[in-house]
Amino acid sequence: MAKTLDVYLHENLIGHLIQDEGGQMVFEYAENWLAHPHASALSVSLPLRRERFKQKECRGFFAGILPEGGKREIIARNLGISPRNDFAMLERIGGECAGAVTFVPAGHPLPERDYGYRVLSPSELAGILKELPKRPLLAGEKGIRLSLAGAQDKIAVRLEADEISLSLGGAPSTHILKPGVEHFTGVVLNEALIMKLAAAVGIPSAKVEIRTVDGSEFLLVERYDRIHRQAEGKAVLERLHQEDFCQALGIPPELKYQKEGGPSLKRCFDLLREVSAAPVIDLANLLDAVIYNWLVGNNDAHAKNFSLLYRGVGRLDQEIQLAPLYDALSTIYYPELSSEMAMKIGRQYLSDRVTSRDFEELAGEAGLAKPMVRRRVPEIAETVIAALGKTEINHPVAESVALLVRERCETAVRSFRN
Repeated sequence: MAKTLDVYLHENLIGHLIQDEGGQMVFEYAENWLAHPHASALSVSLPLRRERFKQKECRGFFAGILPEGGKREIIARNLGISPRNDFAMLERIGGECAGAVTFVPAGHPLPERDYGYRVLSPSELAGILKELPKRPLLAGEKGIRLSLAGAQDKIAVRLEADEISLSLGGAPSTHILKPGVEHFTGVVLNEALIMKLAAAVGIPSAKVEIRTVDGSEFLLVERYDRIHRQAEGKAVLERLHQEDFCQALGIPPELKYQKEGGPSLKRCFDLLREVSAAPVIDLANLLDAVIYNWLVGNNDAHAKNFSLLYRGVGRLDQEIQLAPLYDALSTIYYPELSSEMAMKIGRQYLSDRVTSRDFEELAGEAGLAKPMVRRRVPEIAETVIAALGKTEINHPVAESVALLVRERCETAVRSFRN
């Protein structure tokens, strides 16, 4: 028997996600949305049209909303569904998602704007952090329908007046809470340092802060796809739509690495050049992010770690821009992680073997000026070194990561200046 989910973008019913009798997932835009004078597409990979999108065409976007890997397996087991059934998972957890998309069973109303929240006491928060490995995203808990992509434990929360609350019934959150990872010592401190360092050198980045509860550290990441605005005399928390580069290119998450068929850096630059409202600025920011990830040893910077941010969805003045940097840490600090980069630079996947010639080759592929790209690498490296000198670091893990980053930057300056 066919099943249907209504797909909302903000408060607009824009289409229907259908699982047909053969288990295949298809998507179609609603006629009323196609007739809307300011209708906009859900994704770059799903342009407005009357014809249905087959599973091969639409799965990249919809599967890209969901958690990945082992976390997805645990969630499916907890919910009693197949881990490969994207439709069933969106049906169960597709309330509060990345961007402004919400999934509601066909015919059911979109939850009212006055959503509910549950304030967490320190002991409740500590309990949730311990529970997340066994119940990722708290999937299955009453009132919680939330989905976040990725393979790491995390939960969406609202931070207000220094109180942390759970979002209920698909209510919008303000932050992503990321606890430590048992097998990777100091990962919270690592990510906090790398993200704060990125902001210090002028790369647009998500704001982060470290907090502790019951002796456990966690990272609070401010969502760039949520904004506060005034409506009818009161403050309203509003979603901004977004999609990662894999979703925009129609590539499913299991193929996010370039070696496995995922996007290359050339394809990422081409995408920005095609859709950005300010391509000169966004191309420069993407280049800086690529250089920075290489300098700090973030080998896991795949296409799902870059996103497009939509402003003015459903309006004539809609703009698409490169989203701030997120999910950046020095993966080379952990020797058990892959030494290969998710996307190669020039001819190299191994970051330790990248030379100025590889960046020149990347410049040619991306349609950028080779002298500018070659000059930009040591400029950013020197800025990182200067920022490290002004950064307060008071933990052994952060000190070790900072030393590793400094050494890589100093090596890059010597190499590229000669």
